[in-house]
Amino acid sequence: MSAPYRITGQAWLESEGARRVIAALEAAGGEDCARFVGGCVRNALLGAAIDDVDIATRLEPQQVLDALKAAGIRAIPTGIEHGTITAVTKGQPFEITTLRRDVETDGRRAVVAFTTDWREDAARRDFRLNALYANGRGEVFDPTGHGVEDALAGRIIFVGDPEQRIREDYLRILRFYRFGAWYGRGAPDAAGHAACARLAQGVTTLSAERISKELLKLLAAVDPVASVKAMEEAGVLSRLLPDSRTETLAAMVTLTNDPLMRLAALLPCDGKVLDRLAGSLRLSNAQRDRLVASAVELDVGMSDVEARGMIWRDGREAFVDRTLRAEASDTANPRWAALRAMAQGWAVPKLPVGGKDIAKAGIKPGPMTGRILKAFEESWIADDFPASGHEERLAAAIARIGRGGNG
Repeated sequence: MSAPYRITGQAWLESEGARRVIAALEAAGGEDCARFVGGCVRNALLGAAIDDVDIATRLEPQQVLDALKAAGIRAIPTGIEHGTITAVTKGQPFEITTLRRDVETDGRRAVVAFTTDWREDAARRDFRLNALYANGRGEVFDPTGHGVEDALAGRIIFVGDPEQRIREDYLRILRFYRFGAWYGRGAPDAAGHAACARLAQGVTTLSAERISKELLKLLAAVDPVASVKAMEEAGVLSRLLPDSRTETLAAMVTLTNDPLMRLAALLPCDGKVLDRLAGSLRLSNAQRDRLVASAVELDVGMSDVEARGMIWRDGREAFVDRTLRAEASDTANPRWAALRAMAQGWAVPKLPVGGKDIAKAGIKPGPMTGRILKAFEESWIADDFPASGHEERLAAAIARIGRGGNG
């Protein structure tokens, strides 16, 4: 398991925190008992951004805890039953996991045993480009013999037999297409794609939270269209989003990198359907509300005055989302971009009167106050939010509503 590649110039690798953690582990287990693993190594080779720094070690969890304590490094047993400890130093977290091999799997979770063999640990990982390790000097180790070349060539290939890897965890079907969107080049690996198609039904056994997290990560890629279409071809997409369509996704991708709006482009412009799908995906309340609000269709003939009224009532974000959905379906019409630019540039004013102004006019607090404010607001919006004349407009609203119920 030679190290023909070396990563250099990486701030995370050369940071004081990383050096402290590796030194603490090696003090307990000797040289080469701990290596960086997975995404940080892969992305360093590709010159891509690094989000998380993970470490694999031959030390067992209690030994890791003891080693970190001895070095004065904070240790959090985030997943100790599966061999994972999180070290925090200089404000940076490092997830440290003992080398493992699978004993039993059911497609959703695994029973593992600890090992000291790097090859056994690599053999249970999903893709060859993720089964990469690097020591504290940046020397890269590639136990499968193909991980580095896969990463550099943009190939997403399962470690070993694709069906076996998928049956261990059906989430790997979604990860296959997600990694294809982020790091793949060209058509998906034929063997992997075929295995995903044969086992597509397995994704229905996954928790909604795991599904939505992977979908949104996939849709956040620079251009996820080819991967989404491959999912559709494999029969995966329809099992996750029964009402999905891919026709407008390519257009939406050119308009925004927002994964939620890209998800919206895959779904019908129907608030009830979106509410149901958001529930089945266990999206947050804010995500659900945003999807549903985006389904209000805009009239291409609406004036800027009418548009500003809608922005005032429903919010800028909802209006912008609606223009995105409209333009994704009607790309040749420049009106949608013009409306969106107006919405993004308009300084939304605050309602210039309130309950105190109404009280000054002799109206006691109560239901009448709300009705008068509503009448003022409607008139103010209809006249395109004038900056003056508020006293006269409020007087007119009071006269229109009347003073009944003021006793």
